[in-house]
Amino acid sequence: MAAHNNRRLRRKPMADINVVPYIDVMLVLLIIFMITAPMLTQGVQVELPQADANQVNTPEDTEPFVVSVDAEGNFYAAVGDKQDEAIGPERLMAITSAVLSRNPNTPVMVKGDNNASYGNVVSAMALLQKAGAPSVGLITQQPEQAQIN
Repeated sequence: MAAHNNRRLRRKPMADINVVPYIDVMLVLLIIFMITAPMLTQGVQVELPQADANQVNTPEDTEPFVVSVDAEGNFYAAVGDKQDEAIGPERLMAITSAVLSRNPNTPVMVKGDNNASYGNVVSAMALLQKAGAPSVGLITQQPEQAQIN
């Protein structure tokens, strides 16, 4: 028995932390974020008109609700997982009402294609205001310096 007690006394508690599992989890998360980050872009690809205008200041804690109008006059709402599917006027108003009922201070913006009909962009703005948007902004691109001169 004396030999058995001797072995117990020689063992010391281990004070090391094995960090290998944490590094593995971190690398997996890094890969997931690298793959999903490019997919987080909002809306539909449109050719924006260029205008020399001041930038609208929006609160940093609220992300704007963006409605896109393409060259054919289709509406797209930058919300949910089906942002690249065209929606009708009734659906646009329903989505806008839902977004504004959740947060009434959400800025509402229209991103109209450069080749879109003026009437289609104005009708999108009118639908947004009917749905409860107090004001609607337009998204444009800053013109390049070479085009101004």
